[in-house]
Amino acid sequence: MRLQMILRYFRTLLVALAALPMAALAAPSPILLSEFIDPAPPYPQAHASTIVELPDGTLAAAWFGGTGESRPDVTIWFARRGAHGWDKPVSVADGQSADGTRYPTWNPVLFQPPGGPLTLFYKVGPNPRGWWGMVKTSSDGGRHWSAAQRLPEGVLGPIKNKPVVLADGSWLSPSSREVGTPEENHWFIRMERSIDRGKTWTVEPPIASPMGIEAIQPSVLHFADGCLALIARTRQGALAMSWSHDAGKSWSPLVAADLPNPNAGTDAVTLADGRQLIVYNHSAHWPDQPGNGPRWPLNIGLSRDGVSWRNVLTWRTNRCPMAMPIRR
Repeated sequence: MRLQMILRYFRTLLVALAALPMAALAAPSPILLSEFIDPAPPYPQAHASTIVELPDGTLAAAWFGGTGESRPDVTIWFARRGAHGWDKPVSVADGQSADGTRYPTWNPVLFQPPGGPLTLFYKVGPNPRGWWGMVKTSSDGGRHWSAAQRLPEGVLGPIKNKPVVLADGSWLSPSSREVGTPEENHWFIRMERSIDRGKTWTVEPPIASPMGIEAIQPSVLHFADGCLALIARTRQGALAMSWSHDAGKSWSPLVAADLPNPNAGTDAVTLADGRQLIVYNHSAHWPDQPGNGPRWPLNIGLSRDGVSWRNVLTWRTNRCPMAMPIRR
């Protein structure tokens, strides 16, 4: 009798263990949708995607595409996601200058301010050390665009990630600079502010970096107490952060965050429930290539305080030709 009870127990245990993989397979995926915007683009390379939700709930995206980054045929492409999927992308901005010279375009940023037109910021120029800021607007969700306007001298606009609208209605644009030569250049962050919805801009002083952290391409996060934070790409193997307690007028010196960075772009956003989310590569430098590392895996990190971060999802574990924007 005792032996039969033991055998019955083990049979029950084996059935339970056998059912575990099926239960795991039945768990819902955290990825709700994965799709190509354009499965057959007319160019071999695309980079620096940006996505935005329009007032009617439509999604719109932009990126730069062409034969290769920094080549003069690279233009800004745009698409809307309609009821039946993504519309056919169209080129909406190029680098054609008045004297006939054609430059590459770079790093589009779609921004939908409350009550205003859809705004497209982008850069034109031979390289990130010599580019300048451009802007276009659309009053019909990207179906038609205004003529391109060059931003004021010294104003580059948001370098890769979106501006934020502050409590007083002003726009705070996360910007940065790359100066020097291809062999020897320096990176630093300079925020830009507009109090009249983009008509005029003020460029703030560079954010101090006493530890020698060189950072570009910041994202701005906000907290319930009014505090702002930025998180940015660096050359030093870890993401950088800075904090502001006066609506972005001044910023604390750059410090290393507790997330690695292989010298690759990120995007971050404050969620509706107050948590901070970042899309990033959880990797650092190659052992034999200081300053550069693999741009994979592709991860999502979460934080409640902007200080302690945890990786909650590894979306891609191998090298893949893709860019991941975040919607605000």
